[in-house]
Amino acid sequence: MSKFNQTRRDTTVNKSGHAAYAMKNKDKLVTQVLTSFFGEAKFYGDNTNEMVELAERIAVTNPRFISNLARYTRKELHLRSVAHALTCIVAHTVESKPYIKDTVEDVVERADDLTEILACYIGMYGKPIPNGLKKAISSSLKRFNAFQVSKYNGGNKSVTFKDILRITHVKPDNEYQDKMFNDILNDTLPVAKRWETELSAKGNTKETWEELIENNRVGYMAALRNLRNMIQAKPDNIQKVYDKLSNRQQVLDSKQLPFRFLSAYKNVAPYATSKTLDVLEDAAEYSMENLPKIKGRTIIAIDVSGSMSQCISLKSDISCGEIASLLGIMASKLCEEYEIYTFDTRIRKQSFSSRSGIIESAIRASHIGGGTNLKLPLELMINNEISADRLIILSDNEINMGYKYRCQALADKYRREINPDLWIHAIDMQGYGTQQFIGGKTNIIAGWSEKILEFINLAEQGIETQVNRIEHYHESTD
Repeated sequence: MSKFNQTRRDTTVNKSGHAAYAMKNKDKLVTQVLTSFFGEAKFYGDNTNEMVELAERIAVTNPRFISNLARYTRKELHLRSVAHALTCIVAHTVESKPYIKDTVEDVVERADDLTEILACYIGMYGKPIPNGLKKAISSSLKRFNAFQVSKYNGGNKSVTFKDILRITHVKPDNEYQDKMFNDILNDTLPVAKRWETELSAKGNTKETWEELIENNRVGYMAALRNLRNMIQAKPDNIQKVYDKLSNRQQVLDSKQLPFRFLSAYKNVAPYATSKTLDVLEDAAEYSMENLPKIKGRTIIAIDVSGSMSQCISLKSDISCGEIASLLGIMASKLCEEYEIYTFDTRIRKQSFSSRSGIIESAIRASHIGGGTNLKLPLELMINNEISADRLIILSDNEINMGYKYRCQALADKYRREINPDLWIHAIDMQGYGTQQFIGGKTNIIAGWSEKILEFINLAEQGIETQVNRIEHYHESTD
């Protein structure tokens, strides 16, 4: 079996000023990217500039990695803004020129990805726009029809589809595209009928929602975000919304990050009956249906310290700690046998049945505390002689207390005294750029998607780590 992270790392300090190990550049960038809504502040400040500078440096020597990271981020973990920024770095870097077209093609899933990428590039680098980016945007624009474009056309955006046509000089391939482009340029493109425009025009009423639901005009994400409004409006056909949200295939096709279900649950809980909450629990269960089971005994440790209290974006009321709790509970659902602990200055065992709902259990486990003593899980395992196959830690790694021994020293002690084959899977929740564990049987993972949990089995089997997956992502397209 191959082992990962064998080389001893340089020591550094974390954002709290306490001892940590420095990450390799690729590891650091991956953790920063996959735990980022681009430009949003974190508990210990905004690391956007640091992330961009690191990505730009790597793009010069390994442009394929940055291209793959952009595509993986958008397609697998469904993060938009940071994928747009990485795409712009690919477009701006001379060495990345061969990868521009493939990167744009994969990152652009919605028509407005095009305007966002162009706006992002101008914001980051100004003009002129590289010819490679112009060509890639032109090619991708032709994938969308008039309705798809009109959904995101107009408004007060800094970059519009009219700007795209004027900057790229895209040529239509047929009469349909010719008419669409002329309509965009002449501001005669019909306004798409969307649930937002209908709701704005007709009001947030029972009748409006009944019409939107009946005509299947409310998409999956819109239904999640507006569930409370619909419950309060009391449309007679709301069962159709419940059927959509709890439909296994629609859950899988929706590509929702797990915390979206948690956010909806918290939002509707004061107004909903058990039926609504069961629908969201079912959706959360379906979202992880294809993940592999984890054999043996697993200890799951969730950081609920104060630094985990920061909301992940200005538009969200979900904290980093709540996402950590959610992913920890999801991980437990995959485990053959498990124990769950939360820790800050103290460590507490959380008792959950394997039949408990994912979201309700995550809410119960996510109460935020004080300082961060990341050594507590291993100290407990050593003191109580707990024999486990793996320890999964979900934390921002900002240990700031309990420094009699390093975390890694305790891991080494546990392996000497109890189980030499213990795996430590450290799931980085904030991407501050340092880690507490190194060496063999150590697996660093990052992100807020249930998909990251697949790397637990893959690493233990010696097949693949997250960075290795990104390194070879879409390798066949090169």
